[in-house]
Amino acid sequence: LPKGGTVYLVAADGELMVSLIQSNYEGFGSGVLIPDTGIALHNRGAGFVLSSQHPNQYAPSKRPFHTIIPGFLTRDGQPLGPFGVMGAPMQPQGHLQMVVNMVDYGMNPQAALDAPRWRFIENTTVFLEQTVPRLIGNGLADRGHTIQVKSGGEFFGKGQMILRHGDALVAASEPRADGQAIAL
Repeated sequence: LPKGGTVYLVAADGELMVSLIQSNYEGFGSGVLIPDTGIALHNRGAGFVLSSQHPNQYAPSKRPFHTIIPGFLTRDGQPLGPFGVMGAPMQPQGHLQMVVNMVDYGMNPQAALDAPRWRFIENTTVFLEQTVPRLIGNGLADRGHTIQVKSGGEFFGKGQMILRHGDALVAASEPRADGQAIAL
């Protein structure tokens, strides 16, 4: 059986927007199905520990450390739109890169998703997609980073986004996965 996995989707209409992420984490998640739906609840609570010395200690009003992060952008308190990335520790890094691409580099949502990505895991190693210009990798290496170029697109996350632009909605879908943006 598959080890589990994550699905992310965005939806919007004239009034409402949704940023939804579901990840069973392992196998069939908790093994609990919502009646009449077939939807399995996740088992992210497995990330809790009982040790009082651990930051992920089980306690009231706490959530375990995990990367289930449905994103939502606002401007001046008004909704702009839902966005998100699947891909374990790549999720917060992918969110950051998508937003920086739009805010700092003026990219539209699809260009922000299409842009080359980097991924940090530990120590000084930075993984770069093959499409990252060599000059950037060399610059990071000159600053003491260990650079590894990786070809697998899914390693760098899989995202979706919808943004309100005036009276229109602009949808974008990740080229690294099998998602798509559609209007109904």
